Amino acid sequence: MPEQKDKAPSDPRLPPLLAGHRRPACEHPFDAAVSGAEAGRYSAGDLLWSESRSHLRIALVLEPDVPPTRCAEMLFLAMVASTDAIGTLIPPEVALTYVWPATLRANGARVGRARFRQSADLDEEGAPLWLVVGIEMRLAPVGGDVEPGEIPHLTSLSDEGAADLDGTLAVEALARHLMTWLHTWEVEGFGPVFENWLFRADGYKGEVVLPDPDGDLRGTFLGLDEAGNLLLRPMDAEPVTVVAVPLDRHLDQLDRLDSLDAALALHSEVTDR
Repeated sequence: MPEQKDKAPSDPRLPPLLAGHRRPACEHPFDAAVSGAEAGRYSAGDLLWSESRSHLRIALVLEPDVPPTRCAEMLFLAMVASTDAIGTLIPPEVALTYVWPATLRANGARVGRARFRQSADLDEEGAPLWLVVGIEMRLAPVGGDVEPGEIPHLTSLSDEGAADLDGTLAVEALARHLMTWLHTWEVEGFGPVFENWLFRADGYKGEVVLPDPDGDLRGTFLGLDEAGNLLLRPMDAEPVTVVAVPLDRHLDQLDRLDSLDAALALHSEVTDR
């Protein structure tokens, strides 16, 4: 008898204000959402999700009525929503944390990341025409010739005890928690998002090393400013010296480092059969 292929995942049930769009496993929903928003095919409330079984990948198009300097708040909101959502579906002993600017960790190893892009064009009120936030996490163990422990800085939710996690349920949970946090943000502002992000931030109030194109930055991680820049007290500096490390520069740096990491390429590779 011919081998039966796994059925494609069922469509998730999304909150009423969201419109779901299935994307093939080989395509990144974030890239599709950005190009679609630029072309006017997607607008506020469109949620793109991947049918991949090896990865959880979603992207949400938003049109918040805020100036460009505040749009990065959505990046941190997406991270907070993602850990709240996934935390309800995995064993409670799994510690979900963040590494600034946009890395997601499970028990100290990278499990995924968040992404963010906003329109350079503004409306009549000075707000970007659109912005896109994306979340991606590795569900399945890394395949190929990788041996357990060979890439200790990378992990999957399956490796951390969530082998039975259903991707469709994860997309549904992400959608619900994104809407909940968006409502909180609209009513209470960025404060609750800020506090919850710092609560899970690795290195907060401790010594950190930040990769930088001009050389690693070392110092004490004091927090974030209103634009999402990391507040750093450089090592050997006067106690009152605080540097705002720019978010956009380090998001670009994260993208560059990701593109050069061969192990991460395996981690990001879709292994659906």
